Amino acid sequence: MRRSAAVLCGATVVLAGTLTAVPANATASQSAHTARTAAAKITWKKCGTDDTPTLQCASVKVPLDHAKPRGKQISLALSRVPHTASKSQGPLLVNPGGPGGSGLSLAEFVASSLPKAVAAQYDVIGFDPRGVGKSQPALDCKPGHFDPVRPDSVPSTPAIEKANLSRAKAFAQACGRKYKDVLPYIDTVSAVKDMDSIRKALGASKINYFGYSYGTYLGAVYAKLFPERVRRLVLDSIVDPTGVWYDDNLQQDYAFDKRHKALMAWIATYDSTYHLGTDPKKIEAKWYAMRAALAKKPAGGKVGASELEDIFIPGGYNNAYWPTLAQTFAAYVNNDDTAALVKAYDTIAAIDASGDNGYSVYTSVQCRDASWPRDWKQWRKDNWAVYEKAPFMAWNNAWYNAPCAFWPTKSLKPVNVSNSKLPPVLLFQATDDAATPYQGGVTMHRLLKKSSLVVEQGGGNHGITLSGNACLDKYLATYLTDGKVPHGSGVADAVCKKNPDPKPQSAAQKASSMLRPAVAAAGDSLRGILGSGR
Repeated sequence: MRRSAAVLCGATVVLAGTLTAVPANATASQSAHTARTAAAKITWKKCGTDDTPTLQCASVKVPLDHAKPRGKQISLALSRVPHTASKSQGPLLVNPGGPGGSGLSLAEFVASSLPKAVAAQYDVIGFDPRGVGKSQPALDCKPGHFDPVRPDSVPSTPAIEKANLSRAKAFAQACGRKYKDVLPYIDTVSAVKDMDSIRKALGASKINYFGYSYGTYLGAVYAKLFPERVRRLVLDSIVDPTGVWYDDNLQQDYAFDKRHKALMAWIATYDSTYHLGTDPKKIEAKWYAMRAALAKKPAGGKVGASELEDIFIPGGYNNAYWPTLAQTFAAYVNNDDTAALVKAYDTIAAIDASGDNGYSVYTSVQCRDASWPRDWKQWRKDNWAVYEKAPFMAWNNAWYNAPCAFWPTKSLKPVNVSNSKLPPVLLFQATDDAATPYQGGVTMHRLLKKSSLVVEQGGGNHGITLSGNACLDKYLATYLTDGKVPHGSGVADAVCKKNPDPKPQSAAQKASSMLRPAVAAAGDSLRGILGSGR
């Protein structure tokens, strides 16, 4: 679904520092004239399909190095669903996270998922951040980096650890060779300055912003650098801005292990369907036995231990995957069905060219944004410590981020996003979110002085608004309509109940396609748009 925003048109606008924001003391007529002049520099063209009939596309040129506005230029791909109301509330920039996620299809998703009366008031703007998707240059450091079968993620022997280290070093070296002149400018602050260039090109004195996952950090950094240009700010599934990025990834491991155990408990309640038992701990033991068997003999020559983890990690992002994962698990344990694992891998976990691009940007941003340990002994110590308590994703996540130990560019410092200069801000966080654990939302709430926090109690999905929870969506719609936020006396300003967990697939669904129902449910929701960057 991340690629469903249609082919972008080639319209381009050169910024190169020539456009300026509307001065604060400008008259209404001067402001309107400046806005019209700037907006005219973007030529939007229709690029919709039957599914997205109103979608428009364009591109905008920005400096590779914002300190040299007339230097080398790169292009950003944009999408837009224009407002239809007689009065507009301005542009609403949306971002799905990653880093490395394409935002082009998110514009249509947000516009079609909000109440019509609310969406009609905004120009919903999607964009591919620098290096991503349709933006140019689009990074692809080492195509096929995730091709199966990879070494076992758990470095139980020196040989396995060496093999994984070689992969991580090779990826970092490939990025350095291919993108030596680009990598120093693939980072969050540069992307934030790109957003302000988009604002200028749109002729807007302020923007509204709606970000998920890593997009919450992107939005918070924008608000820190340009507080006077923020009109409304919505952050959903919030990155802990004090853990960027090494510590945040370690904290994810504990949360994903907890969500994996929640899946095991869910399977236990449906023993009549899956026949894996009623004791979650014994079911989990069967999962690890399956993992050990696949480490020795990969299913279909494709699904080894690391690939099995790749299949099940999405279940930590969204429980819509649980019926498919349980069914695949049961087929292997009860019937020695390796074909089901191969099909699950191809459908859920396999990395295509878009995934290679997303991972290249993910590593480029995270490795550049903040310092990472350069001594592998520190990684080894920290990740074995996590593994002892939370083994499910610990080493898989470590190797996903390991290129940062060898990254060819120097590190920047994380941005302190604390802010008392903003209008009311609306935050959303699920208590059991694995990708962005709950404490991140609490921390961001504390740092953004005029923020209100809406909590989904017991929820474990990542990206919780516009996903079927009417309570959450009501707060979102109210805020986007009139700027009003809830105010409470505790840590949370408002609490919503989570939606019920999914049910097993019906016999008819199983007969038609073992994978399609659950995957479609996940893909047709926000989960299909949000990236799976760790």
